[in-house]
Amino acid sequence: MDSLTQIVLGAAVAAVIAPPQHRRAALLAGAALGTLPDLDVLPVNLITDDPVARMTWHRGVSHSLLVLPFVAWAVWAWCRSRGGRVAQAPRRWFWAIQLALLTHPLLDAFTVYGTQLLWPLPFRPAMWSSVFIIDPLYTIWLLFGCAAAWFARARPWAQKALVLALALSTSYLGLSLLAKAKIERDAEAALAELNLADAPRFSVPMPFNILLWRVVAMTPDGFVEGERSLAADRGPMRFRAYRSDVRALAQVFDYPSVQRLHWFNRGFMKAEARDGALVLSDLRMGAEPDYSFRFAVAERDGEGWREIPPRQLQWPWQAGRRLGAMWRRIWHEPAEAPAREAVAADLSRVPAGARAGAGAQR
Repeated sequence: MDSLTQIVLGAAVAAVIAPPQHRRAALLAGAALGTLPDLDVLPVNLITDDPVARMTWHRGVSHSLLVLPFVAWAVWAWCRSRGGRVAQAPRRWFWAIQLALLTHPLLDAFTVYGTQLLWPLPFRPAMWSSVFIIDPLYTIWLLFGCAAAWFARARPWAQKALVLALALSTSYLGLSLLAKAKIERDAEAALAELNLADAPRFSVPMPFNILLWRVVAMTPDGFVEGERSLAADRGPMRFRAYRSDVRALAQVFDYPSVQRLHWFNRGFMKAEARDGALVLSDLRMGAEPDYSFRFAVAERDGEGWREIPPRQLQWPWQAGRRLGAMWRRIWHEPAEAPAREAVAADLSRVPAGARAGAGAQR
């Protein structure tokens, strides 16, 4: 999640646990602890200039549930040794510090980016993808609760404000999971009609809300993409088909950078040749044709490809201009459906067995 959200979550968690007379100190300490795991970008950027490494090392060791408890214990022990508030209420401060840190990676796992909750174990990063990286309806309650607690200090209603804020924000996460389950059911039915029931897929909310969702499913020659509004859509979910240079991707698949990306994004990549380079786009963050993470991993070499040090690419994109259209899309189902028959026809030339085998992994 964004830094502001992590700051107010850490502050609210610490302040609701620490003694009332320590509330302002707990708000400040929780805010610092809530943002601490994301400071891993500083050493990572000093260690390497490889953009793939920078992307995939982020949310690694600093977000591990196997590491952070020891970090929290060390912070608590150091603070207690210095006396002061932590020494006055060591048990409550122990849990305030622990949970202010541990809630950070757990909240991050609700986004699609990928959080390595069990680093260094070789599990794929968690990407529950039920909330966008910035969602005001999650953050606003925590912001109000922290503001109320700051001004109320040790008054009893400050504790009630914090509990209510945490209850509302947590309930919102619960609603996001229910919304995602509904979207997954709708997507599964529609993809089955396209003979893609077993294709790898993911669903993710569009920016700043949990009413409009994007679903992507991989196909043997690319992927299909569709949107679904919980507020407006009633008919079958609709998808558009897009091509990816799967042959080129297969040729470079053994490159370490490609292997690392495939592990991190679970194979949700689009490959395309651009200006003599093979570019891999992470399909999870963005929407066709605009993506947040694109990497050139190879250059044209005759009929094949030659490995190069990965470099991150950026070019003009239109995502910022689409926010108005996205807001209208939440409340209105498109009058004209994308050509469903065209999607089906585009996929019909692929044998059903190949379509079914396009993705054993979800």
